[in-house]
Amino acid sequence: MTLNVLVCGLGPAGRALAHRCLIRGLSVAVVDPAPKRSWTATYAAWADELPVWLDRRIIAATVDRPIARGIRTHHIDRRYAVLDTERLRESLDIAGAEVYTDRAIALTRDGVTLASGAVLRAERVIDARGLARSPSRAEQTAYGIVVDADRCAGMTSLFMDWCLDNGAPAEAPRSFLYAVPLGQDSMLLEETCLAGRPALGPTELADRLHQRLRARGIPVGGSERVERVRFPVTGGRPGRFRFGAAGGFIHQATGYSVAAALTAADTVAAGDSPWPPKSRVVHGLREAGLRALLTLPPADLPIFFDAFFDLPPELQRAYLSGRTDATGTISAMRTLFARLPRPLQIRIAAATLRLPVSERGRRGSSMME
Repeated sequence: MTLNVLVCGLGPAGRALAHRCLIRGLSVAVVDPAPKRSWTATYAAWADELPVWLDRRIIAATVDRPIARGIRTHHIDRRYAVLDTERLRESLDIAGAEVYTDRAIALTRDGVTLASGAVLRAERVIDARGLARSPSRAEQTAYGIVVDADRCAGMTSLFMDWCLDNGAPAEAPRSFLYAVPLGQDSMLLEETCLAGRPALGPTELADRLHQRLRARGIPVGGSERVERVRFPVTGGRPGRFRFGAAGGFIHQATGYSVAAALTAADTVAAGDSPWPPKSRVVHGLREAGLRALLTLPPADLPIFFDAFFDLPPELQRAYLSGRTDATGTISAMRTLFARLPRPLQIRIAAATLRLPVSERGRRGSSMME
């Protein structure tokens, strides 16, 4: 009997898709070199992004009004949910699927050749294997530690904090502090390079994080659990037969993709395309937004994000979430552009339109190198 769906890759996107296909009664096979591996990253989403079918017990903690800080402090009027990674994985049950512990090396729309030499056939083959690193792809990197909540008493949850108390020179590529609860007893403190080509490495980020925590009086003993993050934010190719990061689901300006994949899983399970025309427009606009971010000199990033988080909440939401609101995305970008200082407008316009920038300007933006 020919399988209905064959999913390659069992990260959050692939597992969610396989789970929703099984819920629909489809015959499903999955291929992954380590199908039982744990997920080590921390996943989070805006609470209103999560699909209604998702078991709410996978939410480890919520933050009602997380803070973003450029030069000024902004309270984001939107609930933020930090997910319990292991519960999320368990909730995306794939019992009933045929599991192949192998590596897919060649994919067509109806077949997969495995490293073992086996060939599998299905009515639909979906590539959810993620993205490989490449020097041509901008990356997000982060280095974090998990500490007891008592050590962070009084510290607010931070969506991003660009303050320069991490010891980095003012002209160096910028990184920000991300700080969120993982439950009642612990908190993740993470130094993050939003996007770079190349991005900041783990040693530099670790040094910055420890300097920042010393400056804020948060003790670090050295035995804390460490989280390292490194993944491309570009390179995904939108299409019917690719899903998750491989299919362009990563938000180029934030690095978020899990909520988008969870939300689209039912659409793809039903055999429909996750890429209606409006989604392709939004994808292209966000790619332009990333090009703009990569050109900004380090000192201008806090100014840029102050302007962004001054936008009305509905425009922030349109740019940060969802994949089909082309009108809202355009409005957010247009309004943000109008509020930026003139030098930033010139640089962003050049990057968005793929125009050359001055050599002096490029040297000022180490993110471009």
